[in-house]
Amino acid sequence: MRLPEKPRRLTKKGWTFGSAESFLGLTPEESAYIEIKLSLARELKKTRLKKGLSQTALASKLGSSQSRVAKMEGADPQVNLDLIVRSLLATGKRPREIARAVAR
Repeated sequence: MRLPEKPRRLTKKGWTFGSAESFLGLTPEESAYIEIKLSLARELKKTRLKKGLSQTALASKLGSSQSRVAKMEGADPQVNLDLIVRSLLATGKRPREIARAVAR
């Protein structure tokens, strides 16, 4: 299989390509944790939009701030999984639906 033009030029100049996991030196567990967090963050945003809520409206429902909701939806490192899961539950998601989001 032939590489597209740009990657081929970069490879000729000494660049290499790899995964974020190898570049950051993540363990399989760390990589899985990040994937779970990203899945749940996407699910929170999808659910919020489906319900027609703004970040501010969801924040009010959670007793939080709009910026905190933005951080949850962006899977910010300052936000833990517990907060994202509790927020999903507050939007009406059932545990089984949350588990499906993780499994995707």
